[in-house]
Parts: sequence; C-alpha cells; structure tokens
Amino acid sequence: MKNKIKILAVNLFIISLMSSCDFLNVEDNFKDTLSYDSVFVSKRNIERYLWATAAEFPDEGKILFYGYTPGPVATDEAFTTFKSDQFKGMAFVLGEVTPDNLQGLGKWSEMYKIIRKANIIFNRIDEAKDMNTTDKFEILAYNRFMRAYAYYNLLMDYGPLVILGDKVLDSNESAEYYNTHRSTYDESIEYVCNELEAAAVHLPPTVAISQFGRPTKGAAYGLIARLRLQHASPLYNGGTAAKTYFGSWTRKVDGAHYVSQEYHEDRWALAAAATARIIKMTHPKYELYTIKKDANTPQLPANVPNAEFPLGAGGIDHFKSYSDMFTGEAIPQTNPEFIWGRMSDGVKEVTRHSFNIEIMGGWNGMCITQKVVDKYRMVDGRTISNSSAQYPYSEDGMTSTGRKTFSGYILNNGISNMYANREMRFYASVGFSRRFWTANSTSESNRKNLTITYDRAGNSGRYSGENIANDYPSTGYVITKFIHESDAWKGDGSQRVDKPFPIIRYAEILLAHAEALNNLQGTYNITLPDGFEYIASRNTNEIAEAFNQVRYRAGLPGLTTGELSDRNTIQSLIEDELMVEFLFENRRYYDVRRWGIYEETEREPITGMDVESTEPGYYNKVIVNHSRVRTRVVNKRLVYLPIPRTEIRKVRDLDQNPGWPN
Repeated sequence: MKNKIKILAVNLFIISLMSSCDFLNVEDNFKDTLSYDSVFVSKRNIERYLWATAAEFPDEGKILFYGYTPGPVATDEAFTTFKSDQFKGMAFVLGEVTPDNLQGLGKWSEMYKIIRKANIIFNRIDEAKDMNTTDKFEILAYNRFMRAYAYYNLLMDYGPLVILGDKVLDSNESAEYYNTHRSTYDESIEYVCNELEAAAVHLPPTVAISQFGRPTKGAAYGLIARLRLQHASPLYNGGTAAKTYFGSWTRKVDGAHYVSQEYHEDRWALAAAATARIIKMTHPKYELYTIKKDANTPQLPANVPNAEFPLGAGGIDHFKSYSDMFTGEAIPQTNPEFIWGRMSDGVKEVTRHSFNIEIMGGWNGMCITQKVVDKYRMVDGRTISNSSAQYPYSEDGMTSTGRKTFSGYILNNGISNMYANREMRFYASVGFSRRFWTANSTSESNRKNLTITYDRAGNSGRYSGENIANDYPSTGYVITKFIHESDAWKGDGSQRVDKPFPIIRYAEILLAHAEALNNLQGTYNITLPDGFEYIASRNTNEIAEAFNQVRYRAGLPGLTTGELSDRNTIQSLIEDELMVEFLFENRRYYDVRRWGIYEETEREPITGMDVESTEPGYYNKVIVNHSRVRTRVVNKRLVYLPIPRTEIRKVRDLDQNPGWPN
C-alpha cells in the first residue's frame, strides 16, 4: 500500500541476509567493539547500552502490519485479502515462507544479537567502578530478563533453542569453533524459566509511570506461567499430539527426541503453581480492569449473578471494563490487569485497516471470521445454538426496536437479528454491517457518525466507490477492538488515540490457572524457586473462581455444577473463552498449536457473510470465495517457522525444524 514502507521492508530483509551465522551474531560487530571501552566505564553508560539493546525487540503489538510473528491472520480468527507484503502471516499460511525467505518473520538474527549484547554486559559489568551492589543487581536482573525474553521469542516461534550461556563468541574463527547443536524442548523450557526466576529476584515489583513497558517481577512470573502451561499442553507433553508432530524428530548428534514422548501430569501442577503465585501476589495486586457502572450501563439478565464483582457481575460496566483497555481510553500505566504491557504504534496503525476507504480514509479489509463471531455468546451467556426466548438468536430479519445506546456504544436499529442480544465483548470487538462508526475527532460532519455497510450495494462493500480489488472485508466483519470513539483517519482534525498492547494480562493468568487445575488427576505439593508453596489438585471451586472472574467482567454467568463435573467440557469452555477474550492479541496462534489442534482448526473453511449479494441475501453464511482461502496451506511443518537455511548449512550439528528442507 505504501511504496516507502515496502522499500524499507526490502532493505531490512537485504540487511538480514548479509549475516554469517546469525545465532552466533559475530557479523558486523566491529562498530560495537569500538565503543565497549567507553560503555563499561560507568553505570550510566551501561544503562544506556542496556536499554538501547532492549529497544531492539520488536513492538509486540505489531502482529499484523509488518508483523514479526505470523499472528492472527495465520489462524482461524482472522483473514485478509490484502495482497500487500505487509501482512506476513498471510505469506506464512499461503506457503510463501521458506528457509531461504522467511518474509521478515521470526527475528532469528535479531534475537541472537540481543543475546550476544546481554552476554557482553554479563562479562564486562565489573569494569564500572561507580556502581553499588543494589545498582549492579538491578542492572543484571534487567539484563538477565532481556536475554531470557530473547530466548522466549525464539522458543515460541522456532522451538528448541541453541543455548549459548554467558559466552561471547569471537569472530573470524574456524567453522568448527562455532559448531553446536540445539537443546531439547524440555531443556529449553527449563533454561528460560530458570533465567526468569533468577531475574525476578532483583526485578522491581512496579515501575514508575514514565517507565511503562519495562519488565517487573510480575512480567518474569507471567512469562514463566505461560511457558509452564505450554510445556504441560498436549503438543509438548507426550500423548497423541506430541507423537504425531514430533515422534520422529530426533537430534542427530545423539538421537534424543527434541520433544518428550512421555506424559508428565506434574507439569500441569507446576503450571498451576506458577499461575497461583501471580494470583496471590499482594505488591502489586493484579486484578481484572473494571469501570463502575453508571446510568448508561445495561441491566444484567436475571440469570447472571449480580453480587459485586468479582463475586458476581454486579457494580461494573461490562462494555467499558473490556473495551477501554484496548482503545486507549483507560490509562495503561495504572491498569491493574496489565502484568506487562507497552505503548504500541503497531496497534494504532492497524486500526486503519478496519475503516471505510472512500469516506473515512481507511483500508477496509482486516477481517474477523464467522467462526469467531459465532463464538460470542448471547447476553445471558447462552450459545447462539441454544438461545433463550428472552434473548433469542435469529439469522432471519432485522431489528425494529429502535436505536439503542449503552455504555457509550450506539447500536443501530435495523441491524441483522444475528447481532442483537449479544455479549458486550462482541460489540467491543466486531465491526458488522450496519454498525455505527463515530470518528469523533474529525470536524467534517460527512466523515463521522456513519452507518457502514458491507453488502454488494453497501458503502464499504467490494464494489463501493474507491475500493480496489482486495480492499474490502471478505467475511463481512472487521476488527474494532482497538478503535476509540474519537479515532478518525480522514477529515480536518482527524487523529488517533495512543494505544497500549498488553503483552501479559491478568485474564490470561486466570484462565491458565483454570486450565492447569482442570487437567490434574492427582494432588501435588509444589515449591517454586522463590519459596512459594502451592498444593495443586482439580479443585472445582478454584477453577470456577478463576474462570468466573473473566465471565463476570463480560457480564456473563459463571460455570455450572454440571459443567464443572466434566473436565472435557471445562477444557472446551476455556478454549472458547480464550478465543473471544484474547481476539487479536496474538494468543490464538500459539494456543491451537500447544493444544495439538492446529491442523484441525486450519482445515475448517473460512466463512462469513455473502459479500457478493445485496441485503437480505448478504446475511447468508457462505465460504469465503477468494483465491487466498483456496490456496491456504495446512501442513505439520507450520507448527514452527523454519530456521534460515544459511544457519543450517554453516553449522554442521544444527538440525532444521521438522518438515522444512535443510
């Protein structure tokens, strides 16, 4: 879409190809070496070097537009027809990513650059004589976290690691000097978790508002909890999924399985303890973000517990409590749900991909799938297939009860009955045909307070105005989760509110805790490295307490006794809850993989509204008719990105990821 952006991407890609062995990152370090003697003379210079290195991490909110990881469009939650090479996840699912061309994904080289710079700090920090012990421990803690986070990113996208320890490898040595092999997945998990545990000892519990984005003790614990849950999950913990994907993947130097083929239930207990540690923290005390209800907050359905939150869904505004976190309305620096977050230009930029083109200056094509839309529940918590007489779901007809306004959201009259009576997260996240768009920051009245339609005759459909071949929502839905009511892309005064991206939210910890407990058969006494003790078992009260908080915040009823009695039912409910709660937060890509259901979910057809028809035919659910749907690739090798071929060929004992050519 933007030639300058495309040229920049090409230049960055060319630079990435100009490396030797990226995991060693000994290329082009001469410039750094020149400055080392001046860096390590003082605490101030070391801190500047540390934070300059930390700035090399990608913007975690940049998961769509020039994303560093495949992200939402590489899953069943999102789709786009954009042909622009800005959307790396589409290149991944279309089979265009190869060991010779990763399309800018993964950041293998960049992560090992960060690791090398962290190791230099470890090796040379004692040269600075103006640091007291407290200063040194804090710098080392941040540095250890930074290195562990680089390994974490590699582990998530590439799997088993090449672990370098504290070594700073010399340049211009023989090939044998650099030869090494990958650790197993188990070894990699333990290494990263142990490093994060060590970092947490001296990381601060909180940071100043001006330092929002810096990691804290909670950030380290949050990453540990995420990794422990992943390690316990079917893909990495024996059973059918581990055997199907990794049964024949062994290390060539010794024949060891890269991924364990034996089941270990105690991993679920360890994950439960890791999440419980965060839940029980008191400084800071993490909790779900909420806004108090007011006169514009809708009344709860009779079946939803109305006790004060978190014991029930009472006393809060369920739309604002969810939506404000993402739009920029809430103050992220003081949000008690953000265990770790950052301000993100990537999030702000991606809102443009949902706005109408001709009138509103957007790009009009970042789609949500019908599958996601159908996962959102009715306002009383029922599924669309089991709706109640009081809050019915119907795919026929349009609403005729007049325009409604609640929690600052305007719900038009005359929308499809499919979109009536839905839960608050649906209205916060989904742009459907006949949705009302405010765009309040522009002073041009013809570019704000608009009803946007996506059918064949609609003002934002495939054949409307300036729309070009691929700039339309092919499913009939766009993502609105991050759009503030004042955000506008065209017209006098148009501007966008700055957006945060939640790297780790407390809601994730609650659902992870419920999932870990649900998978236990026995009882385990766990002691974590910091001394935290926890007894883990399938305690249904504890499962409900964690899960229900997320449901109550959305204005929905909690789990029933019948649901709690069946672990398969609970697992299914957790999976559905994760899909809607974390829509477009880059969790789905990793979740379907760790559950071992990646191929199953990807083989389901992508469906949406019939954008080739006018109303009412538009509201028929159809399989999206586009070449990018028909040519999507589903293959076991896509569970990981490939390691660059240049690495594999230059390092004798380095094994490629399964299914990818050497």
